[in-house]
Amino acid sequence: MSTVTEPSTPQPVRSSTVLPFWSAVRTIFVLEMKQRLRGKGWYWMLGIWFVVIGFIFVLGTGVIGTMENQGGILFDLIVGFVLLFGLLVAPGLSANAINGDRAGGTLAILQVTLITPGQLLAGKWLASWVGSLAFLILSCPFIFWALALGGVNVQEALVSLLMLAVELGVACAIGVGVSSLATRPLFSIVSTYMLVALLAVGTVIVFGLSTLLVMEEQTVRSSYYTYPEGSFDSSGAPAPDAEMECVSQTNIYEVPNTQYITWILAANPFVVVADAVPYSLPDVPRGNGAAMGYVEGPYYSPGVMETISQGVRSAQAGPDLEMTCEESMGGRQPLPQGVPIWPLGLGIQLLLAGALLLIGRRKLTMPAKRLAQGTRIA
Repeated sequence: MSTVTEPSTPQPVRSSTVLPFWSAVRTIFVLEMKQRLRGKGWYWMLGIWFVVIGFIFVLGTGVIGTMENQGGILFDLIVGFVLLFGLLVAPGLSANAINGDRAGGTLAILQVTLITPGQLLAGKWLASWVGSLAFLILSCPFIFWALALGGVNVQEALVSLLMLAVELGVACAIGVGVSSLATRPLFSIVSTYMLVALLAVGTVIVFGLSTLLVMEEQTVRSSYYTYPEGSFDSSGAPAPDAEMECVSQTNIYEVPNTQYITWILAANPFVVVADAVPYSLPDVPRGNGAAMGYVEGPYYSPGVMETISQGVRSAQAGPDLEMTCEESMGGRQPLPQGVPIWPLGLGIQLLLAGALLLIGRRKLTMPAKRLAQGTRIA
């Protein structure tokens, strides 16, 4: 008697081919942060940053200590310098995140694991962003010190810090995206700095050159206070009982219609941060020009970032074709914020960073169909 053994049906082996997204991102983030914290250069950079920001704060305190709105001016000054230095530090922290591992021979090890290119880029970007936020945290003592001097409300401070963090994150995303596309770390660092400079400086240059394209002849009416012609004595001084009168004159000038080209400034990081802050608009008293030739009351002194915000709002409003006598003798009147321009600018920046990361993700997909000449595989 023979026994027929039926072949057993093999059971499929269940294996996880995809790691949970945030688990893989956390793994890359932890590895990257451990590598950064292991080096002494990281702490040297933080120390230099703290000393530089402290020096600027002390210098600014000595220069503008007697001015009105001291706290507001110091706060804007620190925010502006933190953004400036942050745009210099962020590319250095992120622009060699991918090709640096490729040059060191460790990128291929990560690519053959279950970690996807998207998870790899997200972890690298998150580590670079957190690293740049460490510099922002070191600046907080000086920011809070300026806040304690008055002139800035809590809402302005919170929005400023939030937008600073967002801009640092965008700069890091651009750096990681360029790093995934370039084969050489030096080339990616230079390219990232050029893109950041294009946003921060190039937009201003293009805006300035574009004003020549929107010039138009306009009739400008200017009014001002002056003494009548017969009220001067032989020495040229006005008579004691002379009163100033309002005089108007009309001229034709070529003025730029900046309201058509203000969108060029939208992608500028300084414009994005300055325009997003809800500045409180003080009521600046106007002087009595008919009595004396100067402005009465305290002067309104905006800070660096608020000046940028006011400049953008002035460009949005277009040329001022009529100046009254009160305006000529009055203090600086802040312009109310109309349609905010920072959402457009932030959208352009996110679109640029997202496009770089998306193209970089496709380039990191394995197996690679084509590699550039001289590219290291393992």
